[in-house]
Amino acid sequence: MKHSFKRFYLAGVLLMGLTAKTFAQADTINIVTTAVPFLRISPDARAGGMGDQGISTSADASSQFYNVAKYPFAKTPYGVSATYTPWLKDLGLNDVYLASLAGFYKLDDQQAISASLRYFSLGRIQFTDANGNDLNEGRPRELGLDLGYSRKLSEKLSLGIALRYIYSNLAANAPSSGTAYKPGNAVSGDIGIYYNGANEEGQGWSIGAAFSNLGTKISYTSDAAQKNFIPANLGIGVGHTWVTNEVHKISLNGELNKLLVPAPPGQGSTATDYEKYNSEGVVSGWLKSFGNSAMAYSAGGEYTYNDQFALRLGYYADTRSMGKRSYFTAGVGINYSVMGLNFSYLLPSGNGVNRNPLSNTIRIGLVFNLGGEAAGE
Repeated sequence: MKHSFKRFYLAGVLLMGLTAKTFAQADTINIVTTAVPFLRISPDARAGGMGDQGISTSADASSQFYNVAKYPFAKTPYGVSATYTPWLKDLGLNDVYLASLAGFYKLDDQQAISASLRYFSLGRIQFTDANGNDLNEGRPRELGLDLGYSRKLSEKLSLGIALRYIYSNLAANAPSSGTAYKPGNAVSGDIGIYYNGANEEGQGWSIGAAFSNLGTKISYTSDAAQKNFIPANLGIGVGHTWVTNEVHKISLNGELNKLLVPAPPGQGSTATDYEKYNSEGVVSGWLKSFGNSAMAYSAGGEYTYNDQFALRLGYYADTRSMGKRSYFTAGVGINYSVMGLNFSYLLPSGNGVNRNPLSNTIRIGLVFNLGGEAAGE
């Protein structure tokens, strides 16, 4: 068949905007890739306006996607957020999107439970044979569903954990030429810690760290040797908020993320090298990942007026091992009563073949902060 699974999955990675730029250098670029990369797409409009970061920012309904430990410091007893992101619109794709839903409930002033859902649709795929004749169609899709629990360890420190189920149906309906493909399934977990040093007015430092997607490999065939790493990650963030008076707040945050996935064999590698890589254990893979430079950096700021209006700016960049992407983001937020609306925009960058495929990406999010002021806040 014209569309082998490997070629199909490579196209899926391209659709998610995680491909490398074209470099003129003669040296080889060994890109660190994973299955289900949609789990590293920032699904929240507020975070999207601040360089796609959320590990050390103030708690909100979407904290599950970045650092589950933040929820005990939420200002309301419970809340819900929903975000819709048309994906790669700049490439003329109209049926690729990421949708997310998250919520939390504070059991008391010390602990909270939470849940979230991410659904990624890669649109419609037309399968053809070697001669270009149309066969059947496929609609690849992926999702992540998780549950979390977090609690305060002290007045300013909290810890959170989450358990995630991952489903990835990329080529289950693809015509088979000897290999039967099936949806992939995996289980992973997150561990987060969060320090909130803000005073009663909201001014002070915040620090966060989170291990995310620590879990099993995922496979799309019955071949035990064909299992792929999922995007395990270690993130560290720090921020500070200044309150000039009762209505003006300015927050600045920075974040560093390390992809905990080993680099695949480079140019000139043999089949034995790839077999060894595919058979690498999950834990040993995490440890070996520190031998590569697959890292991302981001910085962002947020100005809020009377907790009703927000302006946001951010910058994101990653290393060559992750594709060497870089871009600026902007966003706005409006809160009225219990409802909030967030909007973020990824500014265009690059030209020609080097144009960022994520240029002009928008995220639109609704937030409901329910129950009034939380007890003890």
